[in-house]
Amino acid sequence: MKFEKSLLCIGVTLALSACGGSDSSSQGNSGGTGNDYEFCSVEYQNEQFFEYMKEDYFWADQLQDSLDPEAFDDVYAVLEELRVPEDRYSYILTEEEYDQLFVTATYYGFGFSMEQVSASRVKIRFVYDGSPAATAGMERADEILAIDGVPVSELLANGEFNAALGPNEQGLSREITWEKPDGTEQTELLSKVEVETNTVMGAQTYQVDSETVGYFALDSFINRTGDDLNTAFDLFATQGVDHLVIDVRYNGGGLIRYANQISTQTAGTNVQGKTFLQYRFNEQNSELNETLPFSLVDGVEQLNLDRVFILTTGSSCSSSEIIINSLKPHIEVVTVGQPTCGKPVGQQPEELCDKVTFAINFETVNSEGEGKYYDGLAPDCSVEDQLVADWGSSEDPLTAAANTYISTGSCPAAASAAIKKSAQERSFVKPILNMKDKRESLQ
Repeated sequence: MKFEKSLLCIGVTLALSACGGSDSSSQGNSGGTGNDYEFCSVEYQNEQFFEYMKEDYFWADQLQDSLDPEAFDDVYAVLEELRVPEDRYSYILTEEEYDQLFVTATYYGFGFSMEQVSASRVKIRFVYDGSPAATAGMERADEILAIDGVPVSELLANGEFNAALGPNEQGLSREITWEKPDGTEQTELLSKVEVETNTVMGAQTYQVDSETVGYFALDSFINRTGDDLNTAFDLFATQGVDHLVIDVRYNGGGLIRYANQISTQTAGTNVQGKTFLQYRFNEQNSELNETLPFSLVDGVEQLNLDRVFILTTGSSCSSSEIIINSLKPHIEVVTVGQPTCGKPVGQQPEELCDKVTFAINFETVNSEGEGKYYDGLAPDCSVEDQLVADWGSSEDPLTAAANTYISTGSCPAAASAAIKKSAQERSFVKPILNMKDKRESLQ
């Protein structure tokens, strides 16, 4: 398994996650203790991981001097022992989990992601292109009413909702009833197939005051993202857009190179030849510090815009934040929505037997040395996200606020107060922040 320098981001527990990419793997016993543990035993993995952390962890100078490999049940427990208070992001995947999330980008399911928006309601967050859900006509903001005739409210009350959808196995079928935002209902028998997870959604153009606006939502930064971005930017170049809205409200991050590509395709000649990002490692690895220029990467078309609108929430993390931070010294960036997650650090994946570890080992700053936004990046227009309309719709609060700014040159008057939800409804919203949640939200 080979890794490149990148920022692979999937959250951990209640926190957000991670980043990565290098070419190394752990072989043989560590030289620090002299113990001769069986290769890839629990003790071996615990010892190897500790030695790695002492060398490469961004906060290595805060770690203890020694660790007993036999005192921990597994390497996951070692990570929790070593994690410093600042670190909300380090995590560990199995090789299978890594491959499913970042390489093959497929899974067996109906092809939609869900969000529980109250104690008794579930809505569609997004639908993958070409999936059974898309073919049936499901769209973002549709509400699931029943599964095999049993109301969702009843399934949730009895803790049976996930079981009712069944395991993600090819050929498994369920009759699903859903309601569109306009109140119309539809019932279809859906069968699970292997779904390919496109990363760009809702790419389109529309008019605001006789000017053309390009819009797309970006779900993640994985291996196929470069091609997905090209499809969107080909559309924008053909249509000759005057403004661009990039929606990363649910994007937990991913490969840094595609944050670079999207930034460069957006700003074009305004940024080419300039610094996109600086990597900064711990003091003992300072020779690895690197300056990364803006680059089209896999990109073809560029828009040469001097302003971009970016839609964010607390689920906008890592590489999503890098787009904002790296572009701000060079063009006008107008952020609309809610504060981002706050992850100005990253990691290079490291193989450890049948696992891939993602321990934080560098921070990122822009061309002016600005970073350390652990409290998140505050929006210019504060608007609360609501799952009420499809991607790019003028009924969507964040998109509508961006359109108002395009039209008037300022945030809508209501933005500072934000659009209200009841406290009860807010408490039930479950954003996809970590790997487990991301997998379980997909059907």
